Amino acid sequence: MKARALEALRNFVAIAGQLSLSKAAEELCITKGALSHQIKRLEDELGFDVFKRHPRGIKLTPKGSELLDVAENAFGLIEGKIAQLQGVSDRTLTIGVTTYFASRWLSPRLMSFMQNHPDIRLLIQPMIDLANFAGEDVDIAIRWGRGNWTDCEVEELFLCPAWPAGNREALTFVEEVGLEKAFAEFTLLRDRKDSNAWSEWYTLSGFQNLIRRDTLIIPDPNVRVQAVYDGQGVAFFDDLISDELENERLFRLSTRALEDYGYFLAYQNTAQQREEVVKFVQWIKDTR
Repeated sequence: MKARALEALRNFVAIAGQLSLSKAAEELCITKGALSHQIKRLEDELGFDVFKRHPRGIKLTPKGSELLDVAENAFGLIEGKIAQLQGVSDRTLTIGVTTYFASRWLSPRLMSFMQNHPDIRLLIQPMIDLANFAGEDVDIAIRWGRGNWTDCEVEELFLCPAWPAGNREALTFVEEVGLEKAFAEFTLLRDRKDSNAWSEWYTLSGFQNLIRRDTLIIPDPNVRVQAVYDGQGVAFFDDLISDELENERLFRLSTRALEDYGYFLAYQNTAQQREEVVKFVQWIKDTR
């Protein structure tokens, strides 16, 4: 990629951190018009849009979110190596997180952490399986579930009730035959083989006599979003799919929700003694 495109890609990362052309332009000390033109030229070179333009602002496209994850890591590695070669102290904090949570909640907020803690370099490590991160090279992970893990220290970040969602055809089927009959036919998408979320929701809904074996395991939540949209089944989601709900790409199928599900901070005992971890935990709790 040409140097000009690399500069545009770096500025794309800055815009994605703010989700505001005006704020990013001020931070980068260039005009809003020049920045907008630069990003449009980058999209032309890439062959796809990285932002959706709305009257009230901009949002990342799905491809933009994927590019952001890679670009942040790449620039972080480059800057870290430069600091190392310059003999500059480099305190790096590695956060294990799914791309779903990173793009939909974490990434838009990260700029404030970097501004408040310029001495700490963040490395966002995309992870699909967060059930056991002891062998992964991460300092802290953000997990989805009920927080009842015993292999690590756990702190609640925020509860985010989970409920079943489907595409338009699934919603129509529920409306035609009713919730119980529909869920006797749906393929259920899971995040992992040992997940109890569906059985918990079936009990909550009074469907405990329904036994389903035609499940599809898709660990990556962003891939599950696409799979549900494509009609491969129904899955649990939460308020982080607000864009898909607003655009009527996905639909909530029931008001019944797993109220005690949400996002939790998970780390090993030794990690919480590190100053970087303490500062990040305090920041992310204040940001909720």
